[in-house]
This record gives sequence, structure tokens and C-alpha cells, in this order.
Amino acid sequence: MKIQRLYPARRNERGMATMIFIVLLAIMMILIMAESRALIQLHREVKFVEQQQIKRLNGSSPNAAGATTSNTK
Repeated sequence: MKIQRLYPARRNERGMATMIFIVLLAIMMILIMAESRALIQLHREVKFVEQQQIKRLNGSSPNAAGATTSNTK
């Protein structure tokens, strides 16, 4: 009789372990999605900064050339 009492306890333990595993898996998936979203936003920001720098450098090229010629006179 004592053996039969141990089996339901083990079934509950297995069910609890499965639930904990599913919850941890869900938390990991949420974190992965959040990190992915942050990486996409960071990529967009880097592209924007790169475009601003390209515009600034292309716009300042004639000014830099003019400044060097005026200093040589």
C-alpha cells in the first residue's frame, strides 16, 4: 500500500517540473524578442547616424578645400 501512495506524488512532481520548464521557456522567448527588437532599433539608429555623417562630410568637402586655398595665399 505504501508504494501506491508514492506514485501520485511523483506525478505531481513531474507536472510541476513541466510547468516550470514551460514558464522558463516562455520567459526566454520574451527576452529573445525584446533583444531582437532592440537590435533592430539600434541598426536603424546606426544607419541614421551614418547618413548624417555622410551628408556632413560631403557638404564640408568644398568648404575644407576653400579654407585650405585661402590659408595658402
